[in-house]
Amino acid sequence: MAYLLNNPVAILELALQHLRMTVWAVGIAAVIALPLGTWVSDRQWLRVPLLGLLSTLYTIPSLALIVLLLPLFGLNANSVIAAMVLYNQAILVRNVTVALAGIDPAILEAARGMGMTPWQRWWQVRLPLILPVFLAGVRLATVVSIAIGTLGALFAAGGLGELLFEGVTQDRPDKIWAGAIAVAGLALLLNSALRRFESWATPHSARTARQT
Repeated sequence: MAYLLNNPVAILELALQHLRMTVWAVGIAAVIALPLGTWVSDRQWLRVPLLGLLSTLYTIPSLALIVLLLPLFGLNANSVIAAMVLYNQAILVRNVTVALAGIDPAILEAARGMGMTPWQRWWQVRLPLILPVFLAGVRLATVVSIAIGTLGALFAAGGLGELLFEGVTQDRPDKIWAGAIAVAGLALLLNSALRRFESWATPHSARTARQT
């Protein structure tokens, strides 16, 4: 704790770098996963192969995956963010497909009978119904991204991982503990914030679907 208390500015800067990588990764992953999960759900023959591919991708060690992405994105935060986005697809796409499969077909048939276009059915019916499950996936993806983001220090991306790796190379247990506490604190903070948003969005999304 002494290192945390004596270096608040430096730790805050590293935490902001870590937060920036996490927000970008989860945001990009969510934008990709929603349409991709919907597209796969409407084509059942693709579901098993794609989810299997994403699950296999998820088993690749994060360090190895970032190294594989270096030729494409360079030695910077972009490679780390790209790896985080790929890992998050295994979580988010699965959540989207499972949530969509759980919607009562009678609800969609009623929406179709009301003359709703495919876009209206998605935005006004399907999205509100899958939102709670999707947000739970976003919360999990955020925690996973924070963990992977610690490797950013090895690829000139900054982040709280710098404290961990500097502590190891310099034989500084205080830095290691400071980095571990800061990473855990960031994960708990974002998890709590997303849980609150999830609690608010769940009744709100259900109310929207009922009104439709």
